[in-house]
Amino acid sequence: MKEHIKIYTGTSILTNRLAFLLDKAKIATLIKDDKESGRLAGFGTTGGSSNLFIYKSDFEGAQKIITDFKEELNL
Repeated sequence: MKEHIKIYTGTSILTNRLAFLLDKAKIATLIKDDKESGRLAGFGTTGGSSNLFIYKSDFEGAQKIITDFKEELNL
């Protein structure tokens, strides 16, 4: 079984943007959004962050995309 690693934590908008960039490069992603999960289950949570995961084996290929994304945010 492949293992996931967390590569980014941020707002759902930014997490989805990075997931889109990785998906374009054929790198599978998994988003875990505790706030949305709590809302759907009927109870609230605090905070507004989402976590983005990829397979550990894809990390090397994703590094440039992640670095470029983070540099873009610092503009």
